[in-house]
Parts: sequence; structure tokens; C-alpha cells
Amino acid sequence: MKKIILVAVAGGLLFLAAGFNSDDKKWEKTFTRLDTEVRKNSKAYETLGSATESIGHRLTGSANGEKAEEYAFNLLKSYGFTDVVYQPFEVEAWMRDTVTLSIVPSSSDNFRDVPVVSLAHSPVESNLKGEIVDVGNGLEEDFEALKDKVKGKIVLANIGLVGVTGKKNLHRSEKTALAIRYGANGIVMVNQAPGKILLTGTASVTGAIISIPAVCVSNESGSEIRSWIKDEGPLQAHIDMHNISKQIKARNVIATLKGKSDEKVIIGGHLDSWDLATGAIDNGIGSFAVMDIARAFKALKIKPERTIQFVLFMGEEQGLLGSKHFVSELKRTGTIDKVGYMMNLDMTNDPKGINAFGKTEMTDFFKGVGDAIHHVDANYKNEQANRAGLHSDHQPFMLEGIPVAGLSGTLAPDVIQCYHADCDDFQLVNKQQLENTVRIASMCLYALADAKKLEGRKLSDTKTRDYLISQGLKQELVIGQEWRWGE
Repeated sequence: MKKIILVAVAGGLLFLAAGFNSDDKKWEKTFTRLDTEVRKNSKAYETLGSATESIGHRLTGSANGEKAEEYAFNLLKSYGFTDVVYQPFEVEAWMRDTVTLSIVPSSSDNFRDVPVVSLAHSPVESNLKGEIVDVGNGLEEDFEALKDKVKGKIVLANIGLVGVTGKKNLHRSEKTALAIRYGANGIVMVNQAPGKILLTGTASVTGAIISIPAVCVSNESGSEIRSWIKDEGPLQAHIDMHNISKQIKARNVIATLKGKSDEKVIIGGHLDSWDLATGAIDNGIGSFAVMDIARAFKALKIKPERTIQFVLFMGEEQGLLGSKHFVSELKRTGTIDKVGYMMNLDMTNDPKGINAFGKTEMTDFFKGVGDAIHHVDANYKNEQANRAGLHSDHQPFMLEGIPVAGLSGTLAPDVIQCYHADCDDFQLVNKQQLENTVRIASMCLYALADAKKLEGRKLSDTKTRDYLISQGLKQELVIGQEWRWGE
């Protein structure tokens, strides 16, 4: 459900584009201390390896998910945090059971079984037969072009974009929502990673059970199905699936580092993962980096201007459930205005720059922070970007007007191919790159938490709407049923 980002909120320091100014000596010293501490004593790689071996996957609502919550709680306690708490919430949790997909030409009974996985929040029971209609990339224009052929059929759609440039892709859940809107009875999605890699993830924009079965096949299988359609004419698909959905309890894990004020900077990453593998990349590298940043701050006895909360969210993969609950609690308790920034590490790896997330007033600030980091680490490129996105735990904060920003990094192609897939295991993790994330994120976090003055503030409801429109996010939010401002 995500882009590779470290999400932070925007605000202003006394930096200008030229670099450090009034706080340069003090901050440069702390940046250097953080850099040295992480290089010498980082535990991120070690603890992530231990967790993937001893726990396995970290699916929300499962016994493994509960073990992961306890692992994070105890690890933060071991780093010296006395203020570590669980934040429980109840959700309707989806878990896969069995699924089969058979393909047969309309003119014969020659079934071909195709390897397949269910996409999350598909129906608990479905036994569906229907003709396949290929909607290509599954964008709204693709459905519109075939609107007279889709109703009552099973659509075939790419998860990524194939054969087009300059267009914005939709999330798999948004493509499923379009399939439902245009009257399809089911959807088969084609993974774009080469070979036989199977991908999972939610097909629901709301986190609730959807009305049609949604499954994913490999790139190889998708190519075969399209070849069969071309050579043999119309095909019938038979989807037989059984899943589990039940009310469960899950827990965010929160550790607090008191600052000189009660204004907060929140740094988070989702601890949960899908169950096809161990989720080492998505989102082990993010969540275990968050905990190692917490360790480094505690080891150095850092006390910034603002209070920092280190948060491990559960339920991200099933619809940002933990972060939505966290934000709802901020609103319920009247403390949301105390949140100055939100940083989110979701598959952030080996960062080389900062994304201001559409906050033009913050570009000078982030350029200054990046210049300062480069002064400590000459390998840091200080690349600048300025575009907002959705589908990770920053989203509930951003929709409430809390400014966000991100660190941009890179993952090797063979790692990206295992996104949400059955190959996302610990052997994909690069120790040095993970520790680079901890170092760079630590310095950014300290800069945000220790600023004397923050220029970026929580937006009003109207300004939040205008900001989201300016970032081209309205269509996605409308499809995702999260646009609250009307048409």
C-alpha cells in the first residue's frame, strides 16, 4: 500500500537555503554524535533478523502479530524507555484461508489451474464463474471504455502501469472499487514483477469486506491468460475462495521521549506485515529503524525542544487501521493541535534526499537540513522533491491538516519485486543501507524536534482541502471514500 518514503511534517527552522545559521554549531555537534552512535552501536539489523526468525510474519490479529507487539514493547523497554505503552484498538481483521483459480475456454471443458493468492478483504466465501474481460491497466478511463462489457464479468487488470507514460497509477484497492462501480463480479490482478512472484495486499479502500472476490496472479500467469484469450477467444474464470474475518484486538506500541515542551513530533512505522513471507522489507526496515532511532536518542540522553513519540503502528496493511485509530484518539482527547510534525518510515531505505510533500514554504528549510547532513556525511546527496502521496500511515495525519514530508531512498530492483510477495524475507535486507536510514532519519528527526520556531502549522479544514487538490489527490480520495468535502 505505499511509496518508499520517510514521512515527516513540515515546519520551519532558522535555516535558509544557504545552510545552517544560528543553531549550526549546536546542531552540527548533535548530528555528529548521532552519526557516530548509529555507526558504532546500531541494533536495527540485528533485532530485525532476530524478529523475522523468532516471529515470522506479523499479520495484524494473528498470534504472530501479538508476538510482534510484545517484541517491540520489550525492545523499547530494554533501551531505557520507562514510558512505553500499548494503544489497543479493535478491528474486523481479515485472514486468508484457501483460494483456487481455474481458466477454461468458453468452447471447452479444458480447465487450467493458475497459481493465485487472495487479495485482502475479499469475501469470506465466494464460488464465482464468469467471462474474463481485460481492462488493461485498470484506470477509470479503461473501465469507461469497456463499460458495456464489464458488467457481470470478471475483469483482468494490471497492478502497475504497462505501455503508457505520463499517467498516474491507482492503488489496487482503487482499481477494485472501480470494478465494483462498473458492475464487475470479480477482479484478477496481474503482478508486474517478472516471473512467478505472487503479491498480496488489501483490495478494500475502507478496510471492510468487499462485495466481489479479488485475486492476484503472477506476471507469467497474466501473460499466459492474455495469450490464451488471443489464441482461443473468450475465457471463463472460476474463483473458489474461503477466507476468515473476525473481530480482533491489536495494539500500537508507543514510547515517549520528553522534550522541553508538550508539542509533539511523531515518528512512526508500521510493525505489521502480510503473511506470505516475513515482511523484512515491508515494513521491517522501517519499523526497526524507528526503534533504533529511539535507542540512539536514549543512549545519547538527547532532550530536544519538543516531545518525541516513537510509534509502531499495527493494521497498516489492512487499511491504515492503527494510524487511523491513533489520530482519532488525538482528536478525541483534544491533543491533535499539539502535533507539529509526523514522520513515517515505510520501506524507507538508504535515503539520499528529502521530499517536502507539496509544502513549498518548507523547501528552504529542508534544503538547509540536507546541507547540514551532507556536512556530516558527504555521501548524502541532499536531493530535493516536493510531491505528496497516499497509502501509508502518514495519510490520516495529512488528512487532518498536519503537514508531512519525506525522505526518498532506493531499493534494488530484486528487492522491489518482492513487495507484498512471498519472497519478502530477511536475506533482502542490506545492513549498511538500513543503518544509513537510521542515521539520516535521526538527524532529520532531531532538526524537527529541536527547532526554536516552526513555520508550518496544522492547516484549517478548507486549506487541507485546497492542499490535497493542489497535490492531485482528490480523485484517489474520492474513490477511496475519504474525500469529505463533497464534489
